[in-house]
Amino acid sequence: MLNSNFVNLERKPLHHNLISFKAYNIVTINTKQTINVYNIIMWFLGFSTNRRNLWIIGAIILVILLTVILMKFAVYLDAQARNVSSERDVERGSTQKQKMCSICSSVGVIRTYALEELKMATRDFRIQIGVGATSFVYLAELGDGRFGAVKRVMEERGGTRKIFLDEVSVLLRISHPNLVGLLGFCLEKGEQLLLLEFVPNKSLFDRMHTHHGQSMGILSWSNRLNIALDIARALHYLHSQADPPIIHRDIKSSNVLLIDNDHAKLADFGLCKLGHDRDRSNNGSQTPLSIKGSFGYIDTSYLKTGLVSPKSDVYSFGVLIMELVTGLKSTQGSETLADWTRDWRENNDIEIWVQMLDPKLNGNANLEQLKVLVDIANSALVENSEERPDMSNIVDRILNCIEPQSHLDELTVHITCK
Repeated sequence: MLNSNFVNLERKPLHHNLISFKAYNIVTINTKQTINVYNIIMWFLGFSTNRRNLWIIGAIILVILLTVILMKFAVYLDAQARNVSSERDVERGSTQKQKMCSICSSVGVIRTYALEELKMATRDFRIQIGVGATSFVYLAELGDGRFGAVKRVMEERGGTRKIFLDEVSVLLRISHPNLVGLLGFCLEKGEQLLLLEFVPNKSLFDRMHTHHGQSMGILSWSNRLNIALDIARALHYLHSQADPPIIHRDIKSSNVLLIDNDHAKLADFGLCKLGHDRDRSNNGSQTPLSIKGSFGYIDTSYLKTGLVSPKSDVYSFGVLIMELVTGLKSTQGSETLADWTRDWRENNDIEIWVQMLDPKLNGNANLEQLKVLVDIANSALVENSEERPDMSNIVDRILNCIEPQSHLDELTVHITCK
C-alpha cells in the first residue's frame, strides 16, 4: 500500500513537471523569436542592439510623442480662440440690438419685430409695392385695417449691415409730417427688415412718368406746388431742426411718396449722412466721400469734389422743381434735366418759361408762381454750392407765392356767392 501510494504520488508531480517543462520551452521559444524579430527590425533600421542605442531609440520615441501632444494642444487652443471670437461677435450684435431696443422703448411706438411676425404680415413677402437700389418693399397687413410697408434690405443687392443700421439710426431720430416714419424693424436670421409707414398712392415718379400713374389723372398746377412745399418742409426739418442735422443725399421723384394729390412724404434714408461737420479735419477742410445718389439729381459740385453738404440736397430739390414744372424725367438721353433746360430757365422772358411747362397742364398754371419756381430752380442749380439758398428760404418763397393766391381764390368765391 505504501509503495502503491508512493507511486501515485510520484506520478502527479511528474505530470505537473512535464506540463511546466513544456510551458517553459514554449515561453523560451517565443521570447527568443521576439528577441530575434526585434534584432532584425533594429538591424533593418541601421541600429545596433546595445544598451546605448536603446536609450537613443527611447529618446526619439519620446520626442515624437511630445510633438504629437503639442500639435494637439495647439489645435485645441486655436479652436478655443475661434469660439471666443464668435461669442464676441454675437455679443457685439446683441449689444447693437439692445441699444436699438433701448432707443425704441424711449420713443414708445417703434418696436422690434420677430421675423415670423413680418413674414405673416406680408404673407411671406407676397405683394411687392416698390423697388429700391438695395431693397424690395412689400405690403404688410398689421390688423385692425392698418397697413405698413416692409422694406427688405438685400445683401446681394449691396444692402450691407452698416447701411441698414445707419438707416435705422436716422429713422429713430426723426419725426415730421412730411417724412415717412418707422414703425419697427427686424434683424434676425440674416434678414434686414424695416416696417415703415404705408403711403397709399405710390411715388411722384409713378404718378408723373408711368402709364398707370397718368391714368389716375394729371397732377394740377396747384397739386405740384403743394407737393414742392411739402418736400421743401421735409428738407428744412432735416437740415435745420433734426439733431444732429441730416443730409438726405438721394432726393428724387421716386423717393417722394404721395399721400394724396396735394400732400407728400419724403422716403428712403439709406444714403443719409448725419451731421454737417463730422468729417471735417482740424484745419477746417472736409474729407471727400464716395459719391452717393442718383444720376440726374446729384449735385455737380459734389460730383467734382466728393464734398457733400446740405446744399447738395438743395441742388437735387432744384431738379425736382424742374421735373414738376416740365413733366420730364431727370435725364433726357445722356443729358441731365438741369442741363437740358438751362437755356430756357436762364432766359428772363416769361414766354420762354411757358414753353417749358408740362403740355399735360394745357397752360393751366399761375405765371407768378411759375416765375417763383423757376427762380428757385435757377438759384438751387448754380455751380457754386455756397451761393445756393437754404431750404428755410425756399420754404418761405413757396409759401409766399401760395398764400396770396389762396386768399384771392377765397375772395373770388365770396364775391360770386353775393
